[in-house]
Amino acid sequence: MADPQNNRIPTISASTFSSTRFDYLIIGGGTAALVIAARLSANPTITVGVLEAGPNYSEDPLIAVPGRFGESIGGQYDWNFETVPQSGLNGRSLSWPRGRVLGGTSALNFMTWTRGNREDYDAGEDLGNKGWGWDDMLPFFMKTETLHRPTQKHRSQHHSHHASSYHGTEGPIPTVYSNEYSEPHQYWHATLNNLGLETNRSHFSGSNLGAFTTLTSVYPTTRTRASSATAYYLPNAERKNLHVLTEATVQRVILEDDDGEWVATGAEYICGDERFTARASNEVILCAGSIQSPQILELSGIGNQVVLQAAGIHLKVAIPGVGENLQDHMMTAMIYELDSSLVGPDQIRADPILATAAQEAYKTFQSGMYAMLPSALSYASLAQVIPDAKLQNIRAHLPPPESSRDEILRRQFISPTRGQMEYLFDIGNWSPHFQVEKGKVYGTMLMMLQLPLSKGSIHIPPAKSRTEPPSVNDKPIINPRYFQGEAGETDFQIMSYAQNFADKICRTAPLSQIIKKRVFPPEPPKLPGQEEAEEEDFAPFVRDTTITDWHPIGTCAMGGIARHGVVDERLRVYGVKGLRVADASIMPLHICSHPQATVYAIGEKAASMILEDRDV
Repeated sequence: MADPQNNRIPTISASTFSSTRFDYLIIGGGTAALVIAARLSANPTITVGVLEAGPNYSEDPLIAVPGRFGESIGGQYDWNFETVPQSGLNGRSLSWPRGRVLGGTSALNFMTWTRGNREDYDAGEDLGNKGWGWDDMLPFFMKTETLHRPTQKHRSQHHSHHASSYHGTEGPIPTVYSNEYSEPHQYWHATLNNLGLETNRSHFSGSNLGAFTTLTSVYPTTRTRASSATAYYLPNAERKNLHVLTEATVQRVILEDDDGEWVATGAEYICGDERFTARASNEVILCAGSIQSPQILELSGIGNQVVLQAAGIHLKVAIPGVGENLQDHMMTAMIYELDSSLVGPDQIRADPILATAAQEAYKTFQSGMYAMLPSALSYASLAQVIPDAKLQNIRAHLPPPESSRDEILRRQFISPTRGQMEYLFDIGNWSPHFQVEKGKVYGTMLMMLQLPLSKGSIHIPPAKSRTEPPSVNDKPIINPRYFQGEAGETDFQIMSYAQNFADKICRTAPLSQIIKKRVFPPEPPKLPGQEEAEEEDFAPFVRDTTITDWHPIGTCAMGGIARHGVVDERLRVYGVKGLRVADASIMPLHICSHPQATVYAIGEKAASMILEDRDV
């Protein structure tokens, strides 16, 4: 598969775009959006338009170079969203990075390519969303990717195990194992095995429980990032029936009253300082992500009457679930001082000589630190990481379920096959709460809660005055309600108890051989002759340092309106003709996995359904 990074992107003016009559208009140029655009425009009789608020990043190394992951967060390619202060986090507000660039968050993420468990997807189908279970989704997972199989030597050295029958061979996204890994990687599998977590040799086949070396979305030859922009759009950018306008911010979906039925006919957008409209004869497809898809729906008059009334926006279609059901993976980062002979990203950033050498190795040989990605992962059930007495106490005090969604979530507490906790260790300081000390080498143990019981919301803010309703430039109110309420308290207990297992990993050989000590949070003082405590109270650390894992979902969820659904199983917005939503926001329940591969599959399935419905 060729890396299309150098393809020239056709340009189109805002006025020309506005005067073009599209069959399908896609709002957002992110992960799922460009999948849909590529698949629909493969039919030369279908004209497709895409509106993206951000720029085309082209060959910017901040995004293209794998080893520079994270550097683009907080910059020009990021929407720089922020949550409201969270009482469950001692009043802290968290930054919520989202891609404001062609390719969306697939251009900002860590390029991790994983897939959830069979039960994750079947749970969504159990809510009434026919066609979204594991068996129906698997063909779309495979359609997105081309697996570049490792050599036998690589498999033996790095545990790059896989079952080829569960992977695609002709998809746009190249999925590869890194050629090189940081020092801690070689100790990961043996360490987890010593703790009772086996190496999963087929973690894409419906169960990702255990330790594994993950795939990444990277081009194998150039070792550059593969995003929806490079993989789905650039190879097809010259199509005469595909038009992408960047730096164009959509204000609202245009809805017209057709004899009592609301019909989506286009979108209003701003490019430069001018306001334009774009029209679609068949459908408008909203792919603005878990934050901005509900925002745009509400700005268009679709949502909860109370929210829209406070914003001074006329209610056209009452859907109380818009912006509700927000779920996110929560994460902590413990820092350990490592053997001083090791070299990691902190040393590269601090030493110009090392940085130059790393840049040269990457430029010349596509190797070295800038070609590496963290790939040592493990998913574990609660029973594997929390003592039985504590887990039984959590189960006994679960808050009563308020919905069928809550009923399904409670299965996680008895399922031995759901990886509710994710653990990842790599060299370097990843914590925003810890400052490195010059001359020292650090490693980070990340722990992520996969199936939170708590849920929050995203809504547009109230009107500033009677004559000034909010616009898309007024950032939405993001309230994930971390650790709040009875459900949030359960999440908090789980993370506090499971943190001990994260620390235990770092105290277990052979990984412990390269670790000097834990520095954040500091190790508790120990009196002479005192034995190490089996259980440590990590509750204050969890409360003070938990951050987002950047995986929000669920704010335009599938399911009936009675279940707070926003779209049906074919992603059609209730009460509006010709309007769909297709991105992570449609997921009714979270999954035990990084969501990137799932969002690509959502795009593939959405495109397939749109084409099917067109032929009816």
